[in-house]
Amino acid sequence: MTDISAEATAAVAELAGRARLAARELAQLPRARKDEALRGLADALDAATDRIVAANAEDLQRGRDGGMPQGLQDRLSLTPERIAAIADALRDIAGLPDPVGEIVRGSTLANGLQIRQVRVPMGVVGMIYEARPNVTVDAAGLGLKSGNAVILRGGSAAASSNRVLVDVMRESLDAQGLNPDAIGLLDGGGHDAVRALMTARGLVDLLIPRGGADLIQSVVLNSTVPVIETGIGNCHVYVDKAADLDKALAITINAKTHRPSVCNAAESLLVHAAVAADFLPKALTALSGAGVVLHTDERAGSIATEAGVPFAAATEEDFATEYHGLEMSVGVVDSLDAALDHVRAYGSGHTEAIVTEDRAAARRWSAEVDAAAVMINASTRFTDGGEFGFGAEIGISTQKLHARGPMALPELTTTKWIVEGDGHVRA
Repeated sequence: MTDISAEATAAVAELAGRARLAARELAQLPRARKDEALRGLADALDAATDRIVAANAEDLQRGRDGGMPQGLQDRLSLTPERIAAIADALRDIAGLPDPVGEIVRGSTLANGLQIRQVRVPMGVVGMIYEARPNVTVDAAGLGLKSGNAVILRGGSAAASSNRVLVDVMRESLDAQGLNPDAIGLLDGGGHDAVRALMTARGLVDLLIPRGGADLIQSVVLNSTVPVIETGIGNCHVYVDKAADLDKALAITINAKTHRPSVCNAAESLLVHAAVAADFLPKALTALSGAGVVLHTDERAGSIATEAGVPFAAATEEDFATEYHGLEMSVGVVDSLDAALDHVRAYGSGHTEAIVTEDRAAARRWSAEVDAAAVMINASTRFTDGGEFGFGAEIGISTQKLHARGPMALPELTTTKWIVEGDGHVRA
């Protein structure tokens, strides 16, 4: 990593220093006060809808002028309906149990010492993310509920949106008598500012990157601050030979087209050879009719040709690609083992779905697929903190340490051991 400018280092140190003071205050707040604050943030966002939409329009126009792909424009867009949903997510967080103070485990030892492991806030959590302004609000809300201050570094594509969202939330905290530095925005400073945040060890307790593979790898490889690694979503739907084909069709269409720009959208369809001739003509026709560009292997391509569906021959790169849009790779496999091998080769450890009425096949899929979430007869789109009942999520972790899958409130806490004695000394 190249040298970081003194200006960037000082700016991050100042921001993180204020955040640490705010975090100490947040850690002492009772649940009722935090929930009241979250509802206040939601009301403030609702009231500022026109202001937020106007700022977002600036970002969208810059994106269109710069040739931003449609899928990324969808991620960036904030409509009044989406702002209302983001505000409602804060209200949902307010209704969730508070993890802070939860006793994870405890016991009384033979010598009378009482020990217990208790959840406590992380402290200062940094978020580095791309053109997803909803993450700005989700991260702030989850941070507040879990007693953490957050430092947010969104992508330049959403600069205007993020600036206004953070301003609105900070104004609301201040009006409620809470420290506005609980929500900080690292604005400007270019790559130097990001590098300074990644190396602010001792000032920032945890970093969470959320975005494309390049961003995530950059943070993981260059950060001296501990990182929870979120991952890309090269997700598969496998239609087994024992699948209910009506269920399989509905699941495939939903997984690919419901919101194709997000990480839990399916990017690849695998179909057992025993049902390919029956299933693929309907599935490929429906996908193509929904605007999906198809990249098929040889056998799937032959079926597409017979059905009159346009396609391109799939390459190795196609099967490894997270498209973030209306594109999908399609392959025919000869067995469940072949499907598992394909997922091992190309999957990203995010979400993998099987459609089958064979419980033995479902059990094997569940046991052998190495992913944060496994779906049985359900769309990949359900891998989501809100859908899991966690409220808004801060990301989906594909690593195996501390947190895996949708990360919400408990994953933003650590623990401490509390030991109570009565004059005990160790012999």
